[in-house]
Amino acid sequence: MYDYEDGKLDWLAAGLPSEGTNAERPRAGDVARKDVPTCRLDERLGDVRDRVREAGWDACVVLNEERVVFGLLRSKELETDPDRRIEEAMRPGPSTFRPFVSIEEMAAFMIEHDLDSSPITTSDGRLVGLLRRQDAAKAALELHEREHHSDGGKA
Repeated sequence: MYDYEDGKLDWLAAGLPSEGTNAERPRAGDVARKDVPTCRLDERLGDVRDRVREAGWDACVVLNEERVVFGLLRSKELETDPDRRIEEAMRPGPSTFRPFVSIEEMAAFMIEHDLDSSPITTSDGRLVGLLRRQDAAKAALELHEREHHSDGGKA
């Protein structure tokens, strides 16, 4: 048995299981794509761009050896000089969100701020996955429809 002392939010931020009335509601960490391409600071943009395209993505998360998020490459950065190092081309220190944030909140935020995607990380900055706006909006809509139908159409 382990006595977890860091608190509920840290537990949820680590993407660990929860119980209670909201446990079944989708959260950012549940919907985030785990198959997002990643790269290191010392790689060359051309190599990374090819790998990202082959995987069917238009973004890449820049990580260190411990999987801590250092930056983000979106399509605009991926289209620059293929000989540039990732460290020079990336958007450093992207805004990240914790896995426990509700999918409705994430969808609204991403739409309002016109974010195509956002890294989801643990409280110590380790990558959980990349949440795509379209995935967040779809999950939020499905949740709304499910709840609307379960209450007999009363909203």
